Amino acid sequence: MTLPENFLWGGATAANQAEGGVLEGGRGLSNIDMMPCGPDRKKVAAGTMKMLEWDNDYFYPTKKAIDMYHRYMDDIKLFAEMGFKVYRMSISWSRIFPNGDDAEPNEEGLQFYEDIFEELHKYEIEPLVTIAHFDIPLNLIKSYGSWRNRRMIDFYNKYARTVLTRYKGLVKYWLTINEINILLHQPFVGGGIVFEENENHEEVKYQAAHHQLVASALATKIAHEIDPENKVGCMLAGGNNYPYTCRPEDYQESINRDREGYFFIDVQARGKYPKYALKKFERENLKINIEPVDIEILASAPVDFVSFSYYSSRTVSAHSEDYEHTTGNIFGTIKNPNLPSTEWGWQIDPLGLRNSLNQLYDRYQKPLFIVENGLGAIDVPDEHGFINDEYRIDYLRQHIQAFKDAIEIDGIELLGYTTWGCIDLIAASTGQMSKRYGFVYVDRDDDGNGSMARSKKKSFYCYKKVIETNGEDLSSNKLEIPSKIILY
Repeated sequence: MTLPENFLWGGATAANQAEGGVLEGGRGLSNIDMMPCGPDRKKVAAGTMKMLEWDNDYFYPTKKAIDMYHRYMDDIKLFAEMGFKVYRMSISWSRIFPNGDDAEPNEEGLQFYEDIFEELHKYEIEPLVTIAHFDIPLNLIKSYGSWRNRRMIDFYNKYARTVLTRYKGLVKYWLTINEINILLHQPFVGGGIVFEENENHEEVKYQAAHHQLVASALATKIAHEIDPENKVGCMLAGGNNYPYTCRPEDYQESINRDREGYFFIDVQARGKYPKYALKKFERENLKINIEPVDIEILASAPVDFVSFSYYSSRTVSAHSEDYEHTTGNIFGTIKNPNLPSTEWGWQIDPLGLRNSLNQLYDRYQKPLFIVENGLGAIDVPDEHGFINDEYRIDYLRQHIQAFKDAIEIDGIELLGYTTWGCIDLIAASTGQMSKRYGFVYVDRDDDGNGSMARSKKKSFYCYKKVIETNGEDLSSNKLEIPSKIILY
């Protein structure tokens, strides 16, 4: 058997993409609540279009999301039926501290997540909890400028200490900040950054990144002090960069692009800034305020494991203008002629997952955790309402085999695997519902219409068998699928 008996199989969601109930239970508004559907979404995400109030001319999909706020018990029951060993989720910061700078936390919000964790433990599902998953209280953006302001370190760590203390014994696995490198590509999403006129964008982003890195180290230290059993990880938007040709300058470009993401994890896993990052600040005259105490903080609390998302590899060149680019991906990439693409232009590369695992393990020598991987696709129910998503099953089969090879052949230490969007939810990149990832179909469309009813896709039954056999049976044959579609 390739995988250890305690391998953590499961799925992943995020509060802002699944919960809804944005003004219920004492919750305050957050940055992601201001992300509209449509062509302006990218400008808001990039921090170049200021949208800190709802505008009636736009549709904001996270207001209701998939209503997990009211339906989590039924959803967790479905996850348990699949056999989940772990469920990756996030806490909404603004549900705990509605304004971010509140003197006291919101008890109703704290109790909401305690109830969820208790429900998970009822089914022997381990929570894997992201403290901040693209979720920043709106007031912290309006009043303090978000992560560009050093005061955010204290606000974040007060929040982190609150949840780490409250959920001691209920949660053992924690992630500090989701896809921390997204800050460089979508500053409003990753850091609540809205650029002011004449600001140096690179300087603002890297100053915000420094504050996040210090806050993450402090949260890691707090977690270990509160409960030595806690395991804390960092989280990278992964996928390595291939050089488009064997020209040396293309290979150098692939190294440079990989470093954009590794920079964050180098700090979180090793406890200090890599020389190439300091050289970048110097070369580009980026004036990043790094206090002497920050160096001590970063060194004092490296993470216990490295987690990452993987959807596709990327292809780069020093002469990128000469080539066709893919569409729909947050990371700019040249179209790789050797790979198929999803309906949104994300290139499918299972071997790239094995490559990424090897790069990360060689670099950090820490346990790894794949916390996002999946296929976003348009699912069309048949005349009976059933979704035969063999394309998703095939995608997962290939990627599971890839990480099994990384373990068995390459000796990678992998803690677990949580597929992204184990239930259909709002897509972070586009705000669409039609970009579906789940094993469970949710009846909602891109305009917010639908009953929110849940039903099982074919992939539900396949993933259940994968977990039952601990990854030994990856086929979609002989699945026990009911003849009648049951709605939940």
